[in-house]
Amino acid sequence: MRRAHRLGYAALAITDECSLAGVVRAHVEARERGLHLIVGAQMQLTLPAAKAGGEAPTPHARLVLLAQTRRGYGNLSHWITVARRRAPKGEYLAHPSDLEGRVPHAPFLAGLPGCLALLVPDASQGFEAVFAQAMWLKTGFGEDRAGIALELLLHPADEALRAMVKKIAQLTGLPIVAAGDVLMHLRSRKSLQDALVATRLNCPVAECGLALAPNAEQHLRSRAPATLYEREWLDNTLAFAARCSFSLAELRYEYPREIVPEGHTPASWLRTLVMQGVERRFPLEGPGAEPGTEAARADALARIEHELALIAQLGYEPYFLTVADIVQWARSQGILCQGRGSAANSVVCYCLGVTEVSPREATLLFERFISAERNEPPDIDIDFEHQRREEVIQYIYRKYGRHRAALTAVVISYRPRSAVRDIGRALGIDPQRIDAVAKGQQWFDGRSIRAERLRENGFDPESPIVRQWVELTQQLIGFPRHLSQHPGGFVIARDQIEQLVPVENASMPGRSVVQWDKDDLDELGLIKVDILALGMLSAIRRSVADIARKLGRPFEVQHVPREDASTYDMICAADTVGVFQIESRAQMSMLPRLQPRCYYDRWSRWRSCGRGPSRAAWCTPT
Repeated sequence: MRRAHRLGYAALAITDECSLAGVVRAHVEARERGLHLIVGAQMQLTLPAAKAGGEAPTPHARLVLLAQTRRGYGNLSHWITVARRRAPKGEYLAHPSDLEGRVPHAPFLAGLPGCLALLVPDASQGFEAVFAQAMWLKTGFGEDRAGIALELLLHPADEALRAMVKKIAQLTGLPIVAAGDVLMHLRSRKSLQDALVATRLNCPVAECGLALAPNAEQHLRSRAPATLYEREWLDNTLAFAARCSFSLAELRYEYPREIVPEGHTPASWLRTLVMQGVERRFPLEGPGAEPGTEAARADALARIEHELALIAQLGYEPYFLTVADIVQWARSQGILCQGRGSAANSVVCYCLGVTEVSPREATLLFERFISAERNEPPDIDIDFEHQRREEVIQYIYRKYGRHRAALTAVVISYRPRSAVRDIGRALGIDPQRIDAVAKGQQWFDGRSIRAERLRENGFDPESPIVRQWVELTQQLIGFPRHLSQHPGGFVIARDQIEQLVPVENASMPGRSVVQWDKDDLDELGLIKVDILALGMLSAIRRSVADIARKLGRPFEVQHVPREDASTYDMICAADTVGVFQIESRAQMSMLPRLQPRCYYDRWSRWRSCGRGPSRAAWCTPT
C-alpha cells in the first residue's frame, strides 16, 4: 500500500487466493494514506471429480472477484467459507456450480450479487476452452459485471495471449481490464519470492522449475505504460475500480439475540442480573451476612451505577450478557472458571460471577478495564478447567450454531529461527547444518545470523550462498507464515458470521476458525470472548474432590479458609514450589521480604515499599 501511494495509484485491489486474511492490514495502511482499497479474492475453479470423470478435481477457470458493495463483500466472504469448509485446512474447493446457485444452503451465491468478476485466461488451455469460460462468466454475471483480466508480464507468449484475449473480447462483448498479477512490491524481492515458492512446494529453488516466474515483472510497476497496455484497457481498469465503493469501515458487529429474554432490553436485563448478584455477594441477612456488609453494599451499589452508566454509554451490555451466560452454564455443569486480568476491577463482573475477586479490596480503577477515552472493546479472559474446556466450546457451538460462532485466528509470523530454516532449505543447504545454525540463534542476535554462528558450524560467511542466506533471512523475519488457531478467542455473530469474515476448518475436528486475528478484529470493532484453559483449575478441582472424600462431606472451593495462618507462614518462608503464580525464583526471592499475611498483601506491600521491587516480582490478584 505504501508503494502504491508513492507511485500515485488511484486504487489498489488485494486479491489473495480464496482468502481475505490480509485485507484488514491493507485497510489500515490505505486509510492512513488516503488510498482507495478494493477488497477482493481470486479463486481457481475446479470441476468436481464425478463430473470430471477422474479421482481428483480438474482445473477449470481462474476468477478475480471484487466487492462493489457491502452485500457483495458478504457474498464473497460466504463463498470463500463454502470453498474452505468443504476442503481440509489449508486447501479449498471452488466449483463453477457454486455461482450457478447449486449450493443447497447458499443459493444466493448465484451470480455473486454485488461483485465484479474478471476472468484470468490461461493460454495453455486453448482458445475454445477460454472462450467457453468467458461465455459462462458473461451468462452468470452479465456483461455489466464481468470482464477479462489481461496480464502482460513480458513472457514469450504475451503476443499470442494478447491476440487471443482481443478476439474473445470481440466475440463476447466483455471489456479487457489491464492487470499485473502483483506478488511483490519491488523488483528486488524476486529472490525472496522464489524462496517462498520453494517453501510452499517443499523443495529447493533449484528443483522448482517452471513453478518459478521467469522474470521479476510481477512487482508493483509504475502505472502501466501505454506501450504495454492499450489506453482503453487502462481506462477500463479505472472504471472497474470506481465501481467498487465498499470499505471495511462499513462492517458492523451485532450481538446475538438469545442472551436477552422477551420483555427486556440488554440494559434492563444486565441490571437485573447484576442486582441478583448484589444479593448474593453482599447479603444483609442470612448465613453469608457479615459485619460491615451494609456499608460495603452501599459502596458497591454506587460503583455499579457508575459502571453501568459507562457500559450503557459504550453499548457493551450484550457483551457482558454473553460472557455471563457462558460462565453461568459452566458453573451449572460444575466446571471451575475464573475471569482474568482487569475484569477483576469491575463490580459488575464480580456480581455476575465472572470473577471471584472483589474489586473493592483490589482498589483499582474500573477505567483500567473500560474507558470511554480509549474507546476500546472490553477484554475479559475466562479460564476454565483445561480438561473440560472443550465442553464449553461445544456449548457455544450448540447454542449459536457453527454458522454464527467461530474461533479467532492467529497470524504466525516468521521469527529468526523459522526464517533461518525455511530460507536454508530453499537454498538447498544440508538440513542438519541448517538445524545447527538455527539452534544456535538466540533472541539477542536480532534479525541477522551472526558470523560466529556460521563459522561455528563450518560456513564461510563471505561465500555467495551464505551471504544470500543471511540477506533473505533478514527480509523474511516478520512476514506472515500461516494462520493458526487462537487459544480460545470466540467471535459470535447475530446472524451468519460468514457475512462478516470468512471461516475455514481448523486442524482439530469439530472446530472452525475465522481468517482474521485478534488485532484485525479489534481494528474493525468485532467483539470476541476468550475461552481459555488453565491446568491449575483442573488441579484445584481434583484437590477439592480429594478433600471431600477424606472429610466424608461436600467440600467446594468457597469452603477453603480465606486467611489460613499456616499457609502464609509457608509463603513468607518461600516454601512455594508448585504454587501457581508464586513458584518462580523471582517470586520466591521476594516473598520473605514482602512478608504477605493476607491475600491482598502482595499488591499493597509492593505499592507501599520504599525501594519497590521490580514489577516482575508481583502480580495483581486474578
